[in-house]
Formats: sequence, C-alpha cells, structure tokens
Amino acid sequence: MIQVDLEEERKEILKRYRKLLRLAKPLLKAGDAKIIKKAFNVSNDAHKEMRRKSGEPYIYHPLEVALVCVEEIGLGSTSIVAALLHDVVEDTEWELEDIEREFGHKVMQIIDGLTKISGVFDYGSSQQAENFRKMLLTLSDDVRVILIKIADRLNNMRTLSSMPRHKQLKIASETMYLYAPLAHRLGLYTIKSELEDLYLKYTDTDTYNFIVEKINETRLSRNKFIKTFIAPIEEELKAQGFNFSIKGRPKSVYSIYNKMKKQNIPFEEVYDLFAVRIIMDSEYDNEKADCWQVYSVVTDFYRPNPDRLRDWISTPRSNGYESLHTTVMSNTGQWVEVQIRTQRMDDIAERGYAAHWKYKDKEALANKASPGLDDWITQVRTLLESNDGSAIEFMDDFRGNLFHDEVFVFTPKGDLKVMPFGSTALDFAFEIHTEVGAKCIGAKVNQKLVSINHKLKNGDQVEILTSNKQKPTEDWLNVVVTSRAKAKIKDALREEKKSSILDGKEIVQRKLKQMKLDFNSETVEQLRAYFETKTANEFYYKVGKGIIESTSIKSFKDFKEDKRQKSKSSLDIVKDETSFTKQIKSLKGPDHDQLLIGEDMDVVDYILAKCCNPIPGDDVFGFVTVNEGIKIHRTSCPNALELLSNHGNRVIKAKWTSQQEIAFLAGLRIVGTDRVGLINDVTKVISNELKVNMRSITVDSDAGIFEGTIKLYVHSTQHLEKLMGNLGKVDGVIKITRFDY
Repeated sequence: MIQVDLEEERKEILKRYRKLLRLAKPLLKAGDAKIIKKAFNVSNDAHKEMRRKSGEPYIYHPLEVALVCVEEIGLGSTSIVAALLHDVVEDTEWELEDIEREFGHKVMQIIDGLTKISGVFDYGSSQQAENFRKMLLTLSDDVRVILIKIADRLNNMRTLSSMPRHKQLKIASETMYLYAPLAHRLGLYTIKSELEDLYLKYTDTDTYNFIVEKINETRLSRNKFIKTFIAPIEEELKAQGFNFSIKGRPKSVYSIYNKMKKQNIPFEEVYDLFAVRIIMDSEYDNEKADCWQVYSVVTDFYRPNPDRLRDWISTPRSNGYESLHTTVMSNTGQWVEVQIRTQRMDDIAERGYAAHWKYKDKEALANKASPGLDDWITQVRTLLESNDGSAIEFMDDFRGNLFHDEVFVFTPKGDLKVMPFGSTALDFAFEIHTEVGAKCIGAKVNQKLVSINHKLKNGDQVEILTSNKQKPTEDWLNVVVTSRAKAKIKDALREEKKSSILDGKEIVQRKLKQMKLDFNSETVEQLRAYFETKTANEFYYKVGKGIIESTSIKSFKDFKEDKRQKSKSSLDIVKDETSFTKQIKSLKGPDHDQLLIGEDMDVVDYILAKCCNPIPGDDVFGFVTVNEGIKIHRTSCPNALELLSNHGNRVIKAKWTSQQEIAFLAGLRIVGTDRVGLINDVTKVISNELKVNMRSITVDSDAGIFEGTIKLYVHSTQHLEKLMGNLGKVDGVIKITRFDY
C-alpha cells in the first residue's frame, strides 16, 4: 500500500490552482476570478474521495484540462469553469440542474455536451459513436465544447501510461480517429501533433522510441546546420529593418513516421526532418508585402524548389491558417522547409480557433479573418440536421471532412470556392446550390465538357450544366466527397428510400414468421451481418428493392442451423477446461504459441483476421464479432482504428504466450539490384538456412531493379526478423519489408 502525504497533496493542488489563476489573469473580467474559485471548490469537493489510475487525486485532471484551455488554446473564464466541472455530472451526485442553478445556462450547456450518454444501447450499435455524435451536436451551438473535449483528451493521453494495455489501445485509437483530426480542423496544430505522437507512443512503442532516439542523435549536428543556414538570412533581415525571430524545429515524430511508411524509406532518407520558421512583427496592412519580401531574401541565398511553394497568405486554409511555405536547397545539398509568417499568423497557427476569434474582433480584420471556420461549422450543422442514419455512418461522413487538403476553384464569374481535395464537379454543383446539384448532368471545366465525377484541380473554372429531367441516384454518393453534397443527396433519396425500407421490413417479418424465427434486434443484426450490409435499414432497403431476393433469406436459416449443429458438437467434445485444452492441442499441435484472451487470460477459440494476418509475437487485440466469434487483429491493422474507436466495448485483451513452434503465413517484399543468381541465393537462405516453407514467390525485374514478394510460413515475429536479417545480407538486396496481404 502506497503511503499518501495528504498535506503535500493539498499544497500541490493549491499550487496548480494558483498557476491556473496566474495564467488566466490577462483573460479575466471583473468577477471572473470569484466564479472560477467557486467552480474549483465544487470540483475539489465533489471529487475528494476519487483517485486516478496513477494514484493521484482526481482533481489534478480537471485542473490540468483547465490549464490546457488557458495556456495552449487561449480560452476564457466560461471555458475554465466548464473544464473544472466537466466530470462532476458524470462521476458524482451533481445534476445538470445544479450546475445551471450555480453557474448559469451557458456552463450547463457546455457540460451537457461533454457528458457521456448512459443507458442500454441496441445490439450492434456503438456507444462510442453515439457519444461522439452527442458531443458534435453541440459544435454548431458552442465550439468551446469541442475545444474543452480536446483539452480533456490531451490530458488523458499525457497520463495514459497508468492505464492497462487494452485501454491504452482503445483511448489512443479514439484519439487518432476523431480528436487529432478535429484539432487539425480547428487549427490547433501543436495539440494535433502531440496527440499523434502520443498515439504512436502507445500503439507502436518500438518505432516511436527508435525515431525519438534518431532525432536526439542528430540534434547537435542539426542545431549546428540550422545556425549556419539562418546566419545570412538574419543578417540581411536586420539590415532591412525587420523585427523578427527565427526558430528551427524538428518535424513531429508521427509526421516522420508517416513519411517513412508512405514512401517506404528509412529515417536517414526523410529529407525534410525539420523546418525553419521566420516570424515577424508586422502591421496588418503590410503583412502580405513583408512576407513576400522575406521570401525574396531567403531565395536570394538559397535556390527554391518551384513545386514546393505554398501560398496560404493570399488564400488562407479553411481553418484560418495563414503562412508562406517554401522548400530551398542549402549549401550542403540538403532540402530545408522555410515557413514565413507574422506574429498574428503564428498565433492562429499555434492556437487555432480561439486566436482566430481574438483577431477577428479587431475592426481591421473584420472582413479578412478566414470565413472558412464559420463555413465549416455551417456545413457540420447541415450534416447534423440531415443525418438520421446510424451514429457510425454519421462518424464516417463527419471524419471525411476533417483531414482533407484543399483545392481552389472558380465560378464562371470568377468567385473563389475552397473545396476539399478530391472534390468532383458534382460536389461543386451542390456547393453552388442544392437545386443546381440535384439537376446536374455534367460540367464545363476550363471550357471543356466533363462528367459529374470529374475531379477538380487548383485553378479550375467550373460551369455546371443542368437538366430538369435529372434526379439524384444512390451512385452519386460514391461520386461526392463533401458532407454538404452527401447530406443533400441523402435528403433527396430519403423519401424514396423510406417506402422501400418499409416494404423490405414487411417482407423480412413475413419470411421470418414462415421460418418460425423471432423477429427481434438480434436476429435482424445477424441477418444484416450475414448479407454484409452496414445497417439494418440498408438490409431492409435491399430486400425492398429486390437486390436481396426474399427467397435467399432461407439460406440464412440453413446457415444458422448448420452453425448450431457445429456449436453443439463442439460442446459435446469440450466438457471441461482440461478437455478444452486437449481439443485445442489436438487441432494445433502439442507445444504451440498460445493466445491468451480476455480479462482472465484464458485459452479461448479464435480466428486470425485475414485483413492483417497476425503471427505470434505481434501486438494484437481480440474483437468479438456478431457471427464469427473472436477475431484476432494486429494493433497496426488497417481496420484497427475504426474497430477500437467505434466498438471499444467489443474489444478484448489478447497476448501471445511464447511456447513452441507452429507455422503462420507472412509476406515479405524484397527490393534490390538485379544480378545472375540473386533469386537462387534468396531462396537458399529461406529453404536451407532456416528450414522455412515458402508458399509463393513472385519476382519482377525492370532496368536492373529487382522486386519480389514472398509468402512463407514462420513461427513468430522473432523468427521473421531473423529471416529478414539473413536475407538483408544477400549481395544485391537493398530493402526488405513485411507486408499485409
């Protein structure tokens, strides 16, 4: 039992509270300090018996969340009060009515948005997705709900080490799935980067530690390089009378990891490991001219890459971000990204939405501050109002509009429209007006006739062609990427769909009655999964439309019967735990790598997921499926993020116990320089040295470059790594990577 010094804890709580007041002081109006003190006392009292998993007093958490709101986002007193009280309703006796009575309607509304939904959820629905939807419903009324939630999540991620492994995976995946993209969309770049780094730290610790180590190893040489690089720029800017500061900072761990993964390159080949940022004190009216003047100075000394110029000053990004980016070649032959911006732009880049509003209040900026954030919140409101599908469907639509790059396109009259990257002519039509979108038959892009699915590029001028005979179809949903277009198409399809759903439901009820099966949510969920539809309504719709024939529902009954028979025969064999273990051994050989599953770490039957093919030694989790029992996925599986975020209640712990050998299929990709006998040497290493069985080998050679994929059977990740190490020694082999197939 750990001894707790209550007096020391009390002093630490007061120290953190005073720090909060000190940092908040510039933002407070008369009477604010008093209400913050009241909120702190209520929270401290309500949570006094509670401790976090780390053993610390619970009050540390609301205090830290309030600190993030002030220090890293720049929010005011209402947000501080809401942050201090954000867990009171969920975790203690306090009700929303008590909050409203003591702190007013606005604070109550924010806390309501932050409080999770409790109660029973339908079979197959997702509690996490429902909670996300509830929180986002408040976004259009008060963006502070999301900002406080991001601060809350940042503190949770910073203290994640005290949580059990499966909780770490679930929380980190939720963060990457929703909160990091939200922080990005609201312009909170520093927080977004930290959330991504922490996600990597807990989901792929080895890679995270490797990159951090490499960054630290190169720190001295990097600092020396930056000093030499910026010296002539500093001298010239001083001579021209600029008041400025220059920072050199490494890219975030996650962005380096992403680059290594996307381009399939080692750390040493990531050329833009850091960026140089030049920040000027500049009068608002001179900002643009000053930035281009600094660009001119930089490019006097270093040659720019013309393909890497990004001008977000003339056209700010839709989350308010303004900056001028260029990549230049240093005197040592190294590419360096240079970011040029003013103090105001840097504030908005670091603190996002809150800083955007702080500057927007200034008269000089009334017409300039990026309307993009306001437009985006209007789009979210449209999406929320029109979405009556499942919460998971809503989350898919919502996320689709978070992480997009942008394209700038023009109307025939020259009006600028900022669209997400990948937008089509049909997206543009709906951006103009719902009626124009619904009747769109094609477009003229730069005077050339194109179809509705034509993807738009920067600088395109678009004229929409319409016809009164045209009407939206289901296929249109695959053509558009914007939430506005999707919402409007769904609206148009909804009425027609409703009658088909009702028809389908009647057919299903009738069929189930004939087959003497109960019509309930569990049967419907099994039918939905059996016919591979995303929602029950989609299943009814397909039956109503005749896409799924009513006669084929009988095959579901046969499948169910067959499954019941198999299940019964398994139960007859497996009478107790001892015979169950015998059964597993007879199926899988005597001393194999066992997988222990669940809280009690039992040996339970499972299926290895085909999407990521886990092998012993991989970091894995179990997922309880509707029809196929427990499926085991790698934590790096392409589907892991969605499963852990939206269905965390169906995720269970799983880990390998290292025992003896059984073979698992794995894939390797080999790249090298071609020579006579290379394939022979590679296959020798595989078959002779390590006695590994190959299932297939595919080789392609082009202009002296050899590329091959090999599928082979290995016993564990250690076995695979040993094999990869030996293959790497073969003369001519340059790179070996594992791939999912």
